[in-house]
Amino acid sequence: MDIKPFQDCAERRILPWNKGKLTGAKPPLRPKHVWAIRTRLQISGRTRDLALFNLAIDSKLRGCDLVNLKVEDVAPHGYAMDRATIRQRKTGRPVKFEITEQTRQAIDNHIAASRPAANNYLFQGRRHDRHLTTRQYARLLSEWLSLIGLDPALFGTHSLRRTKPTLIYR
Repeated sequence: MDIKPFQDCAERRILPWNKGKLTGAKPPLRPKHVWAIRTRLQISGRTRDLALFNLAIDSKLRGCDLVNLKVEDVAPHGYAMDRATIRQRKTGRPVKFEITEQTRQAIDNHIAASRPAANNYLFQGRRHDRHLTTRQYARLLSEWLSLIGLDPALFGTHSLRRTKPTLIYR
């Protein structure tokens, strides 16, 4: 067998995995986008999605921490608290955040509709014994963005994390 250890790169034509894709930081959502998504989710009666969306913006948590929230983390007595503290998985540091009235109402509606136990995950997937995965959360975000006519390739889950600071500091 005659194998050349170094074949000419021109023969193989390897395309980079990110050719034609946007790289770098994805932009935060604008206030009009946030309100459009909230309105669409409210009209369609998607309580879980609305609570997830609102909490993602309020908490500024990474996707992995957001989908791993338990009911007792934000609503230990059956209704959402004003403030919550969550330990981040990546850094191990606690993060304190305020939960707005609109988000508390969305969480309360979601809890009333799904009736999870206090030690269960707040956002459950299709199988109710498991929580929503980060990949499912990303797909939901793409769906929400498509609902209002935005290109999902322009935004990511980190966009929701960056949205609240831009709303505050404008």
